[in-house]
Amino acid sequence: MATVIGVFVGGLVGFIIKNSTGEWTKREIMYISFPGEIFLRMLKCLIVPLLVSSITSAIGGLDLSMSSKIATRAITYYFVTTISAVILGICLVTTIRPGQGAKIVETRTETIDKASKVLTPDTLMDLVRNMFTDNIIQSTMFQHRTELFENTTISPALPMENWEFKSAQREGSNVLGLVMFSVILGTTIGRMREKGKLLQDFFTTLSEAMMTITSWVIWISPLGVAFLIAAKIIEMESIAATIQSLGWYFITVMIGLFLHGFGTIALIFFLGTHKLPYRYIAKLSQVLATAFGTGSSSATMPLTIKCLDNMGIDPRVTRFVIPVGATINMDGTALYEAVAALFIAQYREMSYSFGTIVAVSITATAASIGAAGIPQAGLVTMVMVLDTVGLEPKDVSLIIAVDWLLDRFRTTINVMCDALGTILVNHLSKNDLASVDRLNAEPHELLELGANAHEMKE
Repeated sequence: MATVIGVFVGGLVGFIIKNSTGEWTKREIMYISFPGEIFLRMLKCLIVPLLVSSITSAIGGLDLSMSSKIATRAITYYFVTTISAVILGICLVTTIRPGQGAKIVETRTETIDKASKVLTPDTLMDLVRNMFTDNIIQSTMFQHRTELFENTTISPALPMENWEFKSAQREGSNVLGLVMFSVILGTTIGRMREKGKLLQDFFTTLSEAMMTITSWVIWISPLGVAFLIAAKIIEMESIAATIQSLGWYFITVMIGLFLHGFGTIALIFFLGTHKLPYRYIAKLSQVLATAFGTGSSSATMPLTIKCLDNMGIDPRVTRFVIPVGATINMDGTALYEAVAALFIAQYREMSYSFGTIVAVSITATAASIGAAGIPQAGLVTMVMVLDTVGLEPKDVSLIIAVDWLLDRFRTTINVMCDALGTILVNHLSKNDLASVDRLNAEPHELLELGANAHEMKE
């Protein structure tokens, strides 16, 4: 609850400062955001050791068939929710048609120009390259990316497909590569049984140590989130002017995120557990507030795991489903990109067929799954979707003005979807996990398990 208050306090303080003082310099804004930056750095520092140790210990502690069942349930859930998000977004944007008659001021930056110089095949191949890393140590710090270079000495200009290219390493953890390595290592440890027990104990202990550090970091989350929000509000030029120019687009995405989070996901959760999810969502308030403040699913991951542990979810499920979800499950991003592509097509008065809509849905789904493995993920994957519709990559500049705000809302939905998915998978796997526990338990532990099962029935 304290973190939720931190979001509101940060927003209120930011608006008061912005409206009562003159324009702030970048350095002054940096001073305001400094406490929040420290909080964010602490969370990001935990991502790599927690992700690797959690996935490895979770899979290593189960036999291959049990790991396969949990993985299948989790990935099925993520696939269904992502497809549902894309379909919902397309239905809304084709019904509301926010791009018709919109008056937009284009925002061009060096980042946009650089991100637009990509080809969809290169992006997809980079995704696979990052998944199968050639250096696991390097993957903790860098990601692979193919860069294109235009030969300006040639006239007329060549199409982008004929530009020169080279492989480059960009800053940022290669999360997809780390997840793939952790899954394979955990599977190997599980198959080694007694010989792998030493490694299994090491990763289990490392995971527990990371969760202990997370519990310390949680104490400063209200303060960190408050300063991050306040600095962001002071930094923006004019939220009223931005919302006015992109009003219907902003509203369409927000309606989609709300309906998906509290409608579609809630329905899937109810069908799987026969329980409404809103009680669980209330318990996730600190996690969701942190997701909104940081705008990062990965940075929120340690808090999500800690919160689910406190709710009594089996750690073997939590430590597998949450890291994988934070990497491949981007429902909010998929919905946003589908809406954005068709919104820009409407703004450009470009007609599109049913086949184009299907292509957008497929590309948006693929792009959202690969977002964590690509540098400047939001911009690069958006270019992929625009390319499907036949739009110029630089059209990303039309919607960049509200991207930072929508990014926080879609991250919140992504994190909520991951958490509810973990609870759902835990519910579906409860009997299977109990059977594994009985097979591996000592005689005195069997008595305890029987007593616990009797208490649960009562």
